[in-house]
Amino acid sequence: MDERDKDRDYLGRLQDYYADSRRIPSLRRLSELMGFASKTASRKLLHRLKTEGFVERTPDDDAWIPSTRFFERPLAQGKVPAGMPIVVGEVGAESFLVDDYVVHNPSRTVMITVKGDSMTDAGIHNGDIAVVERGKPAGKGDFVVAIVDNEFSLKELGIERGKFILKPHNPAYPVIRPKSELEIFGVMVGLVRRYTH
Repeated sequence: MDERDKDRDYLGRLQDYYADSRRIPSLRRLSELMGFASKTASRKLLHRLKTEGFVERTPDDDAWIPSTRFFERPLAQGKVPAGMPIVVGEVGAESFLVDDYVVHNPSRTVMITVKGDSMTDAGIHNGDIAVVERGKPAGKGDFVVAIVDNEFSLKELGIERGKFILKPHNPAYPVIRPKSELEIFGVMVGLVRRYTH
């Protein structure tokens, strides 16, 4: 295994550690995690990872912190069909950052946990995380978070007799026809779901 492959392995271990502790470990702890004989080896690794753009120093230079690249994940170049199986060969990958894919306006984007089952037929389930952009113009057919009777509601925006309505995607729920002006909190631009715990 060459040094780049070793560093990729070390980076993976460091990412796993960060996921559990939300911090970059001390040089001593990093040496233990990586099986290094000295803190010097840990220091050299962090400097190599800094050169690659995965970690950086804090502004006051007193600690290591993850940079944006630290949170990249591999994106397979091939696509997986949801129908007939395909033969799996060597799958190449490029870097993928979830924020770059889903979030276009960070200062206006919020994550909201979905509660309830009124949108299940649209594939939006209880416990999913809706990625919502505030201030984005909403149109017919968009999934929106609206404020109805001082409560948030995630529904499809529709138009009926020239007025906006909120359409559920579960026949057990009625269409919402606001009596006054409808207030749109934001437009759903993405959805996050975890299948295992």
